[in-house]
Amino acid sequence: MAAISSDNHGLRLVTRYVVLTLIALIFVFPLVFMVVSSFKPDLQLLRDASSIRAFLPVGDISTDNYSAAFERAPIGLFVFNSVLVTGVTVLLSLLICSLAAFSFAFLEWKGRNTLLSIIIATLIIPFETIAIPLLLLVSKLPWIGLEGLSVGWLNSYRVQIIPWIADGLTIFLFVQFFKDLPRDLIEASRVEGASWWQIYRRVVMPLSGPVIATAAILKFLVMYNQYLWPLIVVQEETYRPVMVGLQYFFQLNTAWGEVMAYLTIITVPVLAFYLALQRAFIASIASTGVKG
Repeated sequence: MAAISSDNHGLRLVTRYVVLTLIALIFVFPLVFMVVSSFKPDLQLLRDASSIRAFLPVGDISTDNYSAAFERAPIGLFVFNSVLVTGVTVLLSLLICSLAAFSFAFLEWKGRNTLLSIIIATLIIPFETIAIPLLLLVSKLPWIGLEGLSVGWLNSYRVQIIPWIADGLTIFLFVQFFKDLPRDLIEASRVEGASWWQIYRRVVMPLSGPVIATAAILKFLVMYNQYLWPLIVVQEETYRPVMVGLQYFFQLNTAWGEVMAYLTIITVPVLAFYLALQRAFIASIASTGVKG
């Protein structure tokens, strides 16, 4: 009986790994196709797309597409803009949304549940319905900078950052995580005379590594893939992000090899951010715990 049980367990384990491998391949194939195609000329790229050769670095392989892509568009500038806007927005969003969630989860004040319900309800509102009102708003708002007082936020980094700092999903994720934390920790900290800010900074946030990593990855993907909003509010090349920069490769004649090269380049920051957050996520889980 023990041998049969062991065989069944081994079979289930092999089946599970086979299924997981197939799922992983489904997600990896488009990336492999993108990277391999970025080294092929257009004619070969289109010819190989109908066979297994689309995933193999065979034929006329070169880096000409990358050279041509950098000549066609200021890719370095676009990547810098996207990384800057995304990085600043993610950091500010984690701070503001976690503070808001802390007040919803631990503080008692009138109208707390009603306001949280309204914030969560904003998740069902499509961005397209508020795009024009938001555009009219940011075009009239004042700003004090190095050059003094100015009116309007168009063609700037701030117009791509500030409207997206706080969002209902990130607040909701933090609230749900905070509510699952042991209340004994909060009560013990209050008994010892800790302020709410000290509890937030020294007790709650050090235990919140998993939700921080989750919220950061989701926010990063949303901000890095922004297209419609930057297209509306940014007309100057100086502030354009990578997704708007993709238009450069569909003007006049479309060079698919250059498109693949561009997509490969702009994917690198996403993979780097994900790998960094994955390590931080695993480390936070390993180090999180309540000592007796």
